[in-house]
Amino acid sequence: MSTVNKKTEKRMRRHRRIRAKVSGTALRPRLSVFRSNRALSAQLIDDEKAVTLAAASSAKLKGSSAEKAKAVGKAIAEKAKAKNVTLAVFDRGGYLYAGAIKALADGAREGGLIF
Repeated sequence: MSTVNKKTEKRMRRHRRIRAKVSGTALRPRLSVFRSNRALSAQLIDDEKAVTLAAASSAKLKGSSAEKAKAVGKAIAEKAKAKNVTLAVFDRGGYLYAGAIKALADGAREGGLIF
């Protein structure tokens, strides 16, 4: 098995383990993070209704990955405020809590989300 497949398999294992414990509601939605090779995206999800309340992506932003992640965090926090959501459950999607994932979480907290 190649190194890439091993890393992906480990991430998916962590993701399944996290999702078994983390669930979002209308009052406290799940802040789900996805990181591709080019962009970082975040969604606020109500798992009870299976509805995405808000979403933000770094696809059209410029700058370093940490700067873009922080901007995505602030954008998702602003969209959450518009929907009267202040609490969230952070779902890091199996990614390690470092770098861009940590920057996104910090940006969301600066924007007013509590988790």
